[in-house]
Amino acid sequence: MEYSKLVDVYLELEKTTKKLEKRDIIASFLKKVNDEDLNMVIYLLQGKFFPDWNEEKIGISDKLILKTVSKATGYSNDKVISLWKEYGNLGRSCEELMKSKKQGTLHYTKLNIKKVYDNIVRLPSFEGSGTVDKKIGLVVELINNSSPIESRFIVNSVLENLRVGVAAGIIRDAISVSYDTDVKNIEKSYNLTLDYGEVALLAKKKKLSKIGLESGRPIKLMLAIKVDGVEEAFKAVGKPAQAEYKLDGFRLQIHKSKEGIKFFTRNFENVTKQFQELVEVVDKNVKGKNFILDGEVVGYDVKTGKYLPFQSISQRIKRKYDIKEMAKKFPVVINLFDVIYYNNKNLMDENLKKRRKILEKITKEVDKKIMLTKKLVSDDVKKITKFYKEALSDGTEGLIVKNIESGFKPGRYVNGWVKLKQTLEPLDLVITKAEWGEGKRANWLSSFTIACLDKGKILEVGKVSTGVKEKSEGLSFEELTNVLKKHIIKEEGKSVVVDPKIVIEVGYEEIQKSPTYSSGYALRFPRLLRLRHMEKSSKDINNLQDIERLYQNQRGKR
Repeated sequence: MEYSKLVDVYLELEKTTKKLEKRDIIASFLKKVNDEDLNMVIYLLQGKFFPDWNEEKIGISDKLILKTVSKATGYSNDKVISLWKEYGNLGRSCEELMKSKKQGTLHYTKLNIKKVYDNIVRLPSFEGSGTVDKKIGLVVELINNSSPIESRFIVNSVLENLRVGVAAGIIRDAISVSYDTDVKNIEKSYNLTLDYGEVALLAKKKKLSKIGLESGRPIKLMLAIKVDGVEEAFKAVGKPAQAEYKLDGFRLQIHKSKEGIKFFTRNFENVTKQFQELVEVVDKNVKGKNFILDGEVVGYDVKTGKYLPFQSISQRIKRKYDIKEMAKKFPVVINLFDVIYYNNKNLMDENLKKRRKILEKITKEVDKKIMLTKKLVSDDVKKITKFYKEALSDGTEGLIVKNIESGFKPGRYVNGWVKLKQTLEPLDLVITKAEWGEGKRANWLSSFTIACLDKGKILEVGKVSTGVKEKSEGLSFEELTNVLKKHIIKEEGKSVVVDPKIVIEVGYEEIQKSPTYSSGYALRFPRLLRLRHMEKSSKDINNLQDIERLYQNQRGKR
């Protein structure tokens, strides 16, 4: 199929924000796609090149694309940057330059979907000498054989920043409509495969029933909804309920198959190498020829035995070298809380009571190696409240409260799991830096660097963009941009430095130690609550001592 036909679909998708219209546009197009191109089309519609279980990324930086666009169009980097800032989108910049391209091409080959997909999917494979030139060459080849409008979507696709508003739910619904298949079956099949490309092809052939759960390939996990108290938790999941310690660790799905034991993150990344010492721990202490377990890996202090916060083991997750040394320096314990698949049987539809019994039967607990999460089953508000306080004093984040009759349903859903955590007091901080946005936010500042005070010095504690709205309800990007424009003191490319005068109130879930920011701390999941510069000056913001106090007090730290 010609790539131009997919580009026509992109252009139609850009014209509407309505999910049903997007669904129908895609559903109509899928009926025209042949089997050979179908999985590629499904990925490309989402601006992807791999199924969700595949951790591989294209990994091309803005800087490299700048060089690529410059080479393909014959214009300087400065010209490309100028247009990038104007349009807020490198693909759009390439399109404009292609309309008045300086250098002609001797040969022009009309692009098809397979050629575009194959060229781009090769980009991550290059290593060693000449890698940059090879990557640039593959993308330049596509741009040189594209129309201006095609070049826009090629560049944005390479950057994995397509911006046509196609979320996974729209793809799911479009597959359902196109191939006349119950949307619940489409979603269930995706949860087992993490691949809408595969699901689409099987739905087209009416073979979805052949999909089954198998160990060795990551799956989508069940998640919890936040509540504000024990009574609200009972209202959500029913009585009695199972309450478990909510640990501040690393969510891990543990697979045992013919290929051995593998560990995957919540986001499907294979981290078996990073936690290699745990392979033997699982093999020795969990019975079964194959299984999928759900748990949390938590770091602990060798001297005190107490659990440590997430950042204590975060270095291990990204580590590719000196793994054994890191394992000794940052030891961890597995805390198991669910079993999803066991000895060739899918347990997703079994209730929590049965799954927990199976988990307890097959697991041999070993202190500081592999444990089951501490739990309490009760219908008593006072007992769960007491258990919650114990969890906090033990240094955990709080509780996960679960419906004991529920199956394992990937994602967040009502009446399943809820989380009960402390709410930390908000902080008054100043904005020190920002970045010009892209796409709809091209003329607005976003990604705001925030800072606290320490003996007259401004120290950074993170970045925030959540909490700001694109439209008028609440604080908008436009309003905040207009406020900050008056205080810009330096501008480099898309980044700006701001005179630290604009005070904002920031909420967050946790404070972590961090070498990234000058304060030594970082806010986890920060969100902008409101502007406070009209009532507070930069001298009135929270100081480093406040940050340290809150860090020590959270979850019973001493």
